[in-house]
Amino acid sequence: MPEALVRLWAGLAAGRRRAAVGAMPPNVSLGRDQGLWLMAAAAVSLAPHATRLPGWLSALCGLLLAWRALLLWQRQRPPARLVVLLLAIAAGVSVWSEFGHLLGKDPGVAMLAVLLGLKLLEIRAARDIRAAVLLCFFLQLAVFFEDQSLGVAALSLCGTLLSVITLLALVDPGAGNLERLRTGTLLLTHGIPFMLVLFLLFPRVQGPLWGLPADAFSGRTGLSDSMRPGSISQLGRSSEIAFRATFAGPLPAPAQRYWRGPVLTEFDGESWRADHFAVAATPFYAPAGPSIDYSLTVEAHNRRWVLALDFPGANLGTLRYTSDYQLQSVQPLAVRTRFNLRSYPQTSVGIAETDPVLAAAMRLPDGFNPRSRALAARLAAGATSEEVVLQRVIEHLRDTRLTYTLRPPLLGRESVDDFLFETQQGFCEHFASAFTFLMRAAGVPARVVTGYQGGELNPVDGNLVVRQADAHAWAEVWLAGQGWTRVDPTALSAPRRIEDGLAAALPDGELLPLLLRPELTWLRHLRYRWEAVSNAWNQRVLGYNPDRQREFLSRLGLARTDWSMLAGLLSGAMLTVFVSLLLWTGWRRRSRDPLERCWARFSTKLARCRLGRRAWEGPLDYGDRISAALPQHADGLRDIAASYARLRYGNAANAAETRALARKISELKLP
Repeated sequence: MPEALVRLWAGLAAGRRRAAVGAMPPNVSLGRDQGLWLMAAAAVSLAPHATRLPGWLSALCGLLLAWRALLLWQRQRPPARLVVLLLAIAAGVSVWSEFGHLLGKDPGVAMLAVLLGLKLLEIRAARDIRAAVLLCFFLQLAVFFEDQSLGVAALSLCGTLLSVITLLALVDPGAGNLERLRTGTLLLTHGIPFMLVLFLLFPRVQGPLWGLPADAFSGRTGLSDSMRPGSISQLGRSSEIAFRATFAGPLPAPAQRYWRGPVLTEFDGESWRADHFAVAATPFYAPAGPSIDYSLTVEAHNRRWVLALDFPGANLGTLRYTSDYQLQSVQPLAVRTRFNLRSYPQTSVGIAETDPVLAAAMRLPDGFNPRSRALAARLAAGATSEEVVLQRVIEHLRDTRLTYTLRPPLLGRESVDDFLFETQQGFCEHFASAFTFLMRAAGVPARVVTGYQGGELNPVDGNLVVRQADAHAWAEVWLAGQGWTRVDPTALSAPRRIEDGLAAALPDGELLPLLLRPELTWLRHLRYRWEAVSNAWNQRVLGYNPDRQREFLSRLGLARTDWSMLAGLLSGAMLTVFVSLLLWTGWRRRSRDPLERCWARFSTKLARCRLGRRAWEGPLDYGDRISAALPQHADGLRDIAASYARLRYGNAANAAETRALARKISELKLP
C-alpha cells in the first residue's frame, strides 16, 4: 500500500484513540488550522449547490458557515447542543414544507447541505470533524445528479482535495500546509489508476444519474412545440449551447444553416401550435441532390426533435421521420446525444401534399386581425398564381421597413395588426407569424417552422456551436408543382441576421448580450477555448456510453461484453493495479530512500563484526546493544542510531541531514 495512504490510515487510527480520551483542547472545539481547511472544504462542497437549492436554504447554509467561521476566529466554543438540535428540527420541518416530502433527490440534497452547516457548529471531538468531511464527500457526489460538466468536475475535485487535507490536518497537526497539500495530492494521484479502470470497464448505464425526469430536466430552456409573440426573443438572450455540429466537408453557407425543429400549423389568434403528424422509419420524400455529411451533438432537452438540416436522408439508427419533415428520436433526448447525419438541402418535399394538410395550412381563426385580412385581400386581388401572391407579400414587407429587435414591444389581442400597422418592431416570431397569416389570408397554404439558424464556428476545435440565442422562426408556403418552399420573412428586413448572426442584425444602440458585444473579443476567444475543452470532455468522458465501451473492448479482442464478463475483467484489472502499486511502492522505498540505504550500510558494516541488526530490533535498542559490545565506539554508535531514529520517525529528513548521517557512517572505523 502506498506510504501516504499508510500514514493517513495510521493517523486516523491514532486520532480515534485520542478522541476517546479527549485529546482535543478542552477550551477550543476546533483548532484554527484544522478549522480553516474544514471551512474551505465545506464552502467548496456547498458552492455548486447554491444556485439549485431554494434561496432561503442557500442563505441559511451561508449563515451557518459564517457563524462557524466567527466562532473559529474568536476561538469560542460551539453553541449548546440543544440550540443545534432545535435548529436541526426547524430546518427539517422547513425542508419538508418546501418540497412536500423528505424523500428524493432535491429534499435529500437540501438536508445534506443543512446537516453539514449544523455539524460544523457542534464540532467538539475528532470524530465530529470526520463526520463533517464525510458530509462534504456526499455533497461532492450529489452535485453530479444535476450537472456533469467539466467545471463542476474540477470544483468537485478541489473539494475532495480540501477534504483529504482536512483529515491530514486532523491526524498530523504539526505538519506544514505545503506538506499537507503535497500528501493530499499524492493520495488522490494514487487513485487515478483505479479511476481509469472503473471508467473503462464498469458497465455503463445510459441516462441521467437520477431517474426522475421531472427532477433531471427542471429549469431546462429551449424550443417549445408552441410559439407566441415574445417566446423566441426570450431565448435570444441566452448563450446556453443547444447543440454542436462537425462537418465532414466544407462548412455550409449561412443560407443553408436552417436547423429544423417543430412545425407549427394551428393558429388560434394568439399562439401557433404543432398539428398532428405521421411518423415513419423512412423519410416522406426522396432525397436528391448534393449531400452534407455532419455529426450533431445535441444537448439534453427531454424532447424528441433532433434539429437536423433540411432534409436528412435515410438513417439506420433510432431515428424517425415525420410527415412535416422533422427528424425525431424514438425516445426523448434525456442525455447529451451524438448523431451522424446526411442531409440533402435541394430535395423537393410535399409536391403531392394531401388535402387535409393543405386545409390545415389555410385555417385562420375568426374575428382576429381585420386590417391584416384586408391587406392580404388587396395583395391577392388580380393575382394569377400563388407565386405572384408570394412576391407581392414579400415586396410589401420589404417596403414597410419593419425593425428587427431583441426587445419588441408588447402586442395586444390583434397581434398581427399591431405588429404590421402600429409598432412595426419585432423578433423573428413576429415576422414569421405575420407573413404566414398574410399568406393564408391571401389563399396560399403556409405554416411556421421553428428551430435554429446559423451558428458560430469555434476556431479552436472547428465545431459549429449553435446556441439558444440562435433560435429562429421562419415560414413555409406550398406552391403547386414545387411543394413546400422556405421563406424567411426576417431576412427581408434584417438580411444580416442570416449571413452574420443576431448581433449584426440588431439596430445600433440596442443592448446586446455580454458575449455578443464586439468590443469584448478577448472574452469570446476565452470562451472558445473553454468550450473546446468542455466539448472534448463531453465527447470523450461523458460520451463514453455502452456503444463506445463495446467498441473499446472489441479492439482488445473481447467479443462478449455482458455483465459477467465485465465483472471478471474489472476484478482482474483492479487486482492487477493494486498489486502493481504495492510492488512499485516497495521498489521505490528500497531504491529511492537514501536514509534507508544509509541505515542498511551501517547494519552491513556492523555485521562484519558479528553485530548485525536483528529483524525485530529497533534503532535505539540496536544502538544500545552494539555500544555495549564495542564500548570504545559507544558514543559514535549511539549518535548514529539516535540520528537515524529521529530522521526516520520524527519530521521528514532533508537531504543535508541525510548526507551528514552518511558521513558519520563512512567515518566510523571499526576493528
